[in-house]
Order: sequence, then C-alpha cells, then structure tokens
Amino acid sequence: MMTTAMTTWNDADLARIGTAEELQISSQRADGTLRPYVTIWVVRVDDQLYIRSAFGKDNPWFRRAKAAGTGRIRAGGIERDVTFAEADPGVHAAIDAAYHAKYDSYGPRIVNTVVGAHAVPVTIRLLPRAH
Repeated sequence: MMTTAMTTWNDADLARIGTAEELQISSQRADGTLRPYVTIWVVRVDDQLYIRSAFGKDNPWFRRAKAAGTGRIRAGGIERDVTFAEADPGVHAAIDAAYHAKYDSYGPRIVNTVVGAHAVPVTIRLLPRAH
C-alpha cells in the first residue's frame, strides 16, 4: 500500500505532541522495518512540529532520518508515521524561541546545542503521513 505525505497535523495531535517533554523517533529501514527509537526534544511553531540534532549532522539518528526520509514518532500518547522534511528558511528564529520557551529550565549549556545558526542545518520538520 502506498503511503503519501499529508501537509497538516490535526489540532489534537499538535497539542499533545507539541507539549510533550520528549519525543521518540525511529527512521524506516529500506526493508520497511523501523530502527530502534531514540528520545529527543520536539517543539511546535504554529501548526508545525520540529526536531533538531543536538550533536550536529553526524548524530546517528539524524543521519538515518535524513537518509530514510520517513519514520515514526511517539510523543504525548500519540504514535504517527511521519515524513522528515526541510524547515522553511524563515522559521528558524521562531524555532529557537520555542526551544528556549520549552527547555530553558535545563540550562543554557544544554539548550544552546539546539538553538542558533549551527542548528539550522540539523532541523527537521515532521509531517504526518496518511496510509
């Protein structure tokens, strides 16, 4: 069965995933199976969800997600198949602000791994997939 990308999240999923403290991400292997889940942070900006690699483009989960293009996420009691997409260039300041608002309690040393110019190339927009 062919899987297609949707362009929008529903309000309930946005609210639950966007407010979840952590997200689990798994990329899809070539044979269609899922890799083990990795726990990362997630932020919501308007009607979109974003993730960033705290350890740059060489982080294994990030490399696998970019190569696969698809996978699955779990957060806030929601589990969804997703497409890993590029973020629009103009949204990065809002993504930085969302990370600060949600995670600054962890301290600047940790939050600074996912904000700023160095985080732009390791940003992924999560798009829900329909079956």
